[in-house]
Amino acid sequence: MTTLNIAKPPEDAKTPAIAPSAMSAPSMTSAPPAASAPPAAPDFASKSVPRHLARGLIGFGLIIGSIAMVPVVGPAALLAAPPALVAFRGCPTCWMVGLAQTISRGRLERQCVDGVCTLAKARPGTDTD
Repeated sequence: MTTLNIAKPPEDAKTPAIAPSAMSAPSMTSAPPAASAPPAAPDFASKSVPRHLARGLIGFGLIIGSIAMVPVVGPAALLAAPPALVAFRGCPTCWMVGLAQTISRGRLERQCVDGVCTLAKARPGTDTD
């Protein structure tokens, strides 16, 4: 199996074009690749910062409580850990990413032009949801 990664070069770069017939991949066709939007990034943000902090408090409380209760209750206390992952919407790192997304929501927006995406300040009157 041959993997071919195609990246768009910068506009000021002067690289020679490669003809499709020059590629040796057996499954390569001469049709140009279809233009598609970049895949949407996962959204871990909450509706508001207090709601997100409450989810974090519940998640961290369940994790810390399940570990602290192991000497008293035994391994059954670890059954409180999966609900913590639901509160975090994944792992604690996912919760931290969601906190950053929640704080920046409405302040930053992603703009994609010709397959190149950048972050810019949100314009007044635009909805980022």
